[in-house]
Amino acid sequence: MKLTNKQIQFLRGEAHSLKPVVQLGANGFTEGVLAEIESALGIHELIKVKIPAEDREELTLYVDAIVRESKATKVQLIGKTLVLYKQAKEPKIQLPKAK
Repeated sequence: MKLTNKQIQFLRGEAHSLKPVVQLGANGFTEGVLAEIESALGIHELIKVKIPAEDREELTLYVDAIVRESKATKVQLIGKTLVLYKQAKEPKIQLPKAK
């Protein structure tokens, strides 16, 4: 899903008060982690994922894999916290209209 700048700004504001729902462990990005991310996205639509990566390159690889596999939209990456959005079949978050 392609979001406009206005929609991304709105989602960043909504995500500000959220706590990370999923955290990658020592095993990294596994099928179990992907299942948790998809489950959380189905419930909340907008989530934060904590990624304890050693360096920026590793962090980028994790972010790309998570976005690709979950088919979610990357809203923001703050430090080691990724904000993801995926609209549910019955949307809970009312996005601003795209022009």
